[in-house]
Amino acid sequence: MTVTLDSDIRFHAACAAGAEWGPTVKACLDRLGPVAGCNLGFLYLTDGLAEHATSIVTLLRGVTGIRNWVGTAGIGVMANGTALFDEPGLAIMAARLPEDGFRLFPTVTDGLEPLRRSAGGWLDKHGAALALVHVDPHHPDMAGLVNRLSEEAGVFLVGGLTASRGEFPQIAAGVEDADPVTDGGVSGVLFAPNLPVATAHTQGCRPIGPTHTVTASDDNVILEIDGRPALDIFKEDIGPDLAADLRQVSGLICAGLPIAGSDTQDYLVRDLIAIDPRAGWISIAERVTTGQPVMFTRRDPDTAAADMRRMLDSLKKRVKATPKGAVYVSCIARGPGLFGAANAELSMIRETFGDMPLAGFFASGEVSHNRLYGYTGVLTLFL
Repeated sequence: MTVTLDSDIRFHAACAAGAEWGPTVKACLDRLGPVAGCNLGFLYLTDGLAEHATSIVTLLRGVTGIRNWVGTAGIGVMANGTALFDEPGLAIMAARLPEDGFRLFPTVTDGLEPLRRSAGGWLDKHGAALALVHVDPHHPDMAGLVNRLSEEAGVFLVGGLTASRGEFPQIAAGVEDADPVTDGGVSGVLFAPNLPVATAHTQGCRPIGPTHTVTASDDNVILEIDGRPALDIFKEDIGPDLAADLRQVSGLICAGLPIAGSDTQDYLVRDLIAIDPRAGWISIAERVTTGQPVMFTRRDPDTAAADMRRMLDSLKKRVKATPKGAVYVSCIARGPGLFGAANAELSMIRETFGDMPLAGFFASGEVSHNRLYGYTGVLTLFL
């Protein structure tokens, strides 16, 4: 699909399925159409093709003439109204942007020195309003790294964690003196303030009880809530049917950690790791501190769809121009597992914004602003 709204900015997007990377890339490029003048490519691979990331990037740079490519691998990928989930395939989006409107940066694993070397001069001259990032989930401090990158670079982040049962490629091809495909940290592309964008995220869970206070904790173990054994509060919130057999809560009930200072009652969803029925504690996939607020949430497809439409309607009201392209990052626990169809979210996006070019992937965690989320969808529009 191609949309051209002016002489400066345009997007093309397409996807193709196939176990052989060469023919699959060719099929995708055939569907993509002419990309003359495009200067930035987005590439998302399902994990079945992740091991061929370097070969695919090399081929794309040679065939399209586009030097700059960003992307990663996911359990699924998407383009326009099509999603490929848990099958070999890839999605490509080619964009023509102002030459000074973006700058790639290589993998950052600790300090921001790699970013400063590759984009420091550009940042000093243009600044950045937003960055699309891809995160290796093997990094020992993913959340801290994402937060530092956002705060120290002064930029709003969108993106997600690579999801793969094989290799974890971070694609940032076009950065001088850097390998086009790496792993181990965060890489991506910065967008200048003169490139109009809009972004929002949607939750995949709903709160099922009030907000409580952690009154005793140890690392990621919640010992007490509101001065009582944590499990007692948990059982009250989930109700007697689930409390009678706690094996039912796996994948259904999660912890919700409200974000301090949020004017939208935003919260982070974290999985339950373990429950000790005798000691009465709960372990979650996040470090907690005494005095921290906590609630419990339930994965609910109807509520998730309603929140998706709420987010889209709100974004539509904020956006005055017709979007020229989009990137969507959805959690692997959404898609067919939550909505019954891999392209359900894309259908809702298209109902709201029409047939705009879009690319994205199903991630093992999502990035919005300076935080890692779970069970969410993050939509970014280029205007």
